[in-house]
Amino acid sequence: MAKRPEFQEAPHRETMRRVAFLSMDNIEAFECYDTLLEAPLAERGWAVDTVSWRKPDVDWDAYDAVVVRSPWDYQDDHLAFDAVLERIEDSAAQLENPLELMRWNMHKGYLRELDIKGIPIVPTHFVSQGEALDLEPLYARWDTPELIIKPAVSANADHTYRLTPEQWTAQGHVLEQTFKNKDALVQPFMSAIPEEGEFSLFFFGDRYSHTILKAPASGDFRVQEEHGGRLKAIEPDEDLMQAAEAVMEQVRPRPLYARVDLVRDTGLPNATGAYLLMELELIEPSLYFQLDADAPALFAEVFDAWMRGPERTGSTEAETSADAADAAEEDSAVPGEDGEPQDSDDAEDRSLDWIWG
Repeated sequence: MAKRPEFQEAPHRETMRRVAFLSMDNIEAFECYDTLLEAPLAERGWAVDTVSWRKPDVDWDAYDAVVVRSPWDYQDDHLAFDAVLERIEDSAAQLENPLELMRWNMHKGYLRELDIKGIPIVPTHFVSQGEALDLEPLYARWDTPELIIKPAVSANADHTYRLTPEQWTAQGHVLEQTFKNKDALVQPFMSAIPEEGEFSLFFFGDRYSHTILKAPASGDFRVQEEHGGRLKAIEPDEDLMQAAEAVMEQVRPRPLYARVDLVRDTGLPNATGAYLLMELELIEPSLYFQLDADAPALFAEVFDAWMRGPERTGSTEAETSADAADAAEEDSAVPGEDGEPQDSDDAEDRSLDWIWG
């Protein structure tokens, strides 16, 4: 774990370099801890502005860097969000994480590419936009009493549903309407989440930072704080660290920040207690700076060095193009250029409230 560096007196704001934290119009409904970065960044000569991605006519040229941090509504209109990222990319500001990496990470089809590369993932069936939902065979395939279905472009557990076979029989027609204009993922419900929790490991550049365990509230399965999830800092065991590092080995170009979410394979056929990748977060993960005293200073140290010299190597698109071509021949969905239409079926989603928990 990195030690907190000795800080010098901060320079005047007028002489400081400027970094924008890309956020959203109103973050009051969320828990965000990025303000903990302001002091250590100031000590290194950086002034932070928090800017909504929806704010029009931002002069991105006025910033040295733009770091995507808390635009936690981007999934509502991800094409517009992508257009904002492209404008930043075309400006004088350095966008982090790299645009090509965030585009690759935006659609959860990246899980299939990592699976092809040998990363153990939670068993996943990919459903293309317009493809008929047929969940019934999946209960038997995975020998599971419950399934999870969620959009391939999603965040905050939005439009994520937990289903027994009986619930699917009774309400499948409603879900078919909800997902008819979306690529989707179907996975077995991982019993390890309520029993133990989900592990998140954080990396800044090539530096490991910290690990937390996220557990859902009683009767729920969502681990986010906004849904009652409980968080605590932990020390990772060797197997957990190796699993996360194996994922990071596959990520090129190297990201400024990354969160690797893992869960044990408990409850699956032939379970061994191994760690499986749930998600790799490279766009706007909460980095939970409040749970590790050294994490804000480490991020500031890595970011400052990152902006002073070349830190990234490789290319995700180049390295994964062959795998993506192979995957396109399978029965699962590959991200398309048109992306996911914005969903306006709020009434349908309210009718699915019974599925939670």
